[in-house]
Amino acid sequence: MALTITDQCINCDVCEPECPNDAISMGSEYYVIDPDRCTECVGHFPEPQCVQVCPVECIPLNPDRIETREQLQRKFHALMAEKRGDPPPPAAQSAEAD
Repeated sequence: MALTITDQCINCDVCEPECPNDAISMGSEYYVIDPDRCTECVGHFPEPQCVQVCPVECIPLNPDRIETREQLQRKFHALMAEKRGDPPPPAAQSAEAD
């Protein structure tokens, strides 16, 4: 699962710099997590860093985004390839052409 930030967020700014995938950004009222970039820190750390530093404990699992550890690991590898500027895999390239 990706994580989510609830409306209990106090905008303390501690979670955003802790995210190794740049998945956290300021939303219209409070911080939000991009579920397409959130790997729950799989591939980086044993525990989600944003959860570790949140003083109000407002970062639960996102029930709308159920993902296995294997799916999170694949997402991590895809994000790292994107960061390096690697081309997308052939299947993704053909899907983009459609």
